[in-house]
Amino acid sequence: MNKINYQKKLDQILEGFDGRKPTLLLHSCCAPCSSYVLEYLSQYFHITIDYYNPNIDSKEEYEKRVKEQKRLVKEMNLNIEVFDGGYHPEIFYKTVRGYEKEPEGGKRCYRCYGLRLRQAAKLAAQNHFDYFTTTLTISPLKNAAWLNELGQQAGEEEGVTFLPSDFKKKGGYQRSIQLSKEYDLYRQNFCGCIFSKKESEEKRGISLRNGEDMKKI
Repeated sequence: MNKINYQKKLDQILEGFDGRKPTLLLHSCCAPCSSYVLEYLSQYFHITIDYYNPNIDSKEEYEKRVKEQKRLVKEMNLNIEVFDGGYHPEIFYKTVRGYEKEPEGGKRCYRCYGLRLRQAAKLAAQNHFDYFTTTLTISPLKNAAWLNELGQQAGEEEGVTFLPSDFKKKGGYQRSIQLSKEYDLYRQNFCGCIFSKKESEEKRGISLRNGEDMKKI
């Protein structure tokens, strides 16, 4: 089975715009991941950010991340509205019930991806956006194939077009790190949920005992 090149699919869609700028609802997981995606896609779309992340482990962490998201948009001088979906961790815990012991990147994450993409699809459909997508594919730790499959499925269910992506390609992930440094963004060292935080802390403890340090997500 041939592996799908989602960046190539995105390139083909962008080439067909011929100067016009459709509307895009961009689900964002955090400011660092959105930095390159905003720089890249703002050339082609009128963007609205959908900040919906009920997986984040505490309200304090949630508010810190959404504040950074809004600061980034302002400092990048982009005329982009940030829709804050609010902190609703009970939705996440209900979604991943029974999958708490899954490793990071496993079935628990698959269900979490689906939760956030379905919400984005519904919001995009309700507000008549031309496209919706997510910044999540920029991370080398996220399964781009899963994200694109779930996004496509959610879009078909809600009647809105999902924009395929693999934003880590074409140097996207490296550029996001560079932009995070330029804007002095808060870069967390865990994905967001309490399970990823615990796993990150365990790995970090092992690394520190071995005289190493972990790269931030």
